[in-house]
Amino acid sequence: MRFGDIIGNSKVADALVSMADSGRVAHAMLLYENDGCGALPLALAYVQYLNCANPSGGDSCGECQSCRQMSRLIHPDVHFVYPVNKGPKTSDDKPVSESYVKYWRELVTANPYFVESLLQKAIGIEGKTGLVAVAEAKSIIGKLSLASVSGGYKAVIFYLPEKMNQQTANMLLKLVEEPPEKTLFLFITHAPEKVLQTIFSRCQSVRVLPCSREEVERTLTEKFGIDPSEAVSAAAVSGGSVGAAMEMLGEREEHNSFLDMFSDMMGRIVSRDLLGALECGEAAASLESREKQKAFCIFAGDCIRKLFMIKRELPQIAGVAPEEMQFYSDLAGKCTERFLRKAASDIEGAAAMIDRNVNSKIVFCDLVNRMYLNIM
Repeated sequence: MRFGDIIGNSKVADALVSMADSGRVAHAMLLYENDGCGALPLALAYVQYLNCANPSGGDSCGECQSCRQMSRLIHPDVHFVYPVNKGPKTSDDKPVSESYVKYWRELVTANPYFVESLLQKAIGIEGKTGLVAVAEAKSIIGKLSLASVSGGYKAVIFYLPEKMNQQTANMLLKLVEEPPEKTLFLFITHAPEKVLQTIFSRCQSVRVLPCSREEVERTLTEKFGIDPSEAVSAAAVSGGSVGAAMEMLGEREEHNSFLDMFSDMMGRIVSRDLLGALECGEAAASLESREKQKAFCIFAGDCIRKLFMIKRELPQIAGVAPEEMQFYSDLAGKCTERFLRKAASDIEGAAAMIDRNVNSKIVFCDLVNRMYLNIM
């Protein structure tokens, strides 16, 4: 991955190049992005640039041995960490990232802008919560204790450090704080507030911004060969995330299912049908996994955001697909801004409770009840 292959976030790319050229390479960096907005491609391009034998013009050459190894994700000095769990694609009793590295490489090579749900699907742990456990910390310590094979930088690209527990963080803390010479950690997070403070405080933080609608369109058409008309539609509702746009194009069935659930729930709430609204909450609680339940909360929160934008007469930044505009416009007319603000907060709280393994029936019953009381 070269910086020239990345569309958008040019200021972040320039900052990374400047750090590398000046020799002031931070030993630990935290790249904060919205899911699927391009932090991983930037991390890959940065490490490739640092280890390139013939960099020029602010980019790696793409042709030396190090660049060729990075393009195939097989560089011996670059290690990948991401949340895992037991699943049918590995026989390891205590799986670590290395247990699924084949599937990781396939996913990243095909789509480095993937969203978290696609990673779970790729490694076969749909319906389970991925974790970065103690076994992973031991694996990292073992790998970084070895000398660099290429003589360049050793790097750990750590996807979603917020999935790391306290014990794992304690084991890695000394290594993150005082790594061996020419060793760096690149953490990629979607929720910096959930990253353990002991790790967060030792990192240089960099915000990876969502792409513009035009940048998402270009990436979809130029990098993934998406039909321009489909790219325009997907970019309009992507929220600046190439990964979200790709997921929408490939997972339209789930989008429609969630929209039907949200429409039914909101219809019952605005019509003051508490019993019917509670039945909708039961339906959400019966989704097959906690990850699906959390995904619905995220989807519903995004719907509330769209309603709020339309209510404020800002449809141009609402990111609503043309075929769904009538639905959102009609529903926005039945809601107050006060209700939408409170609903957004309540839905965010429900997602957090699901993430903490609170009983889903209680969570969704409480959510529906709160929204019903606020609409009155």
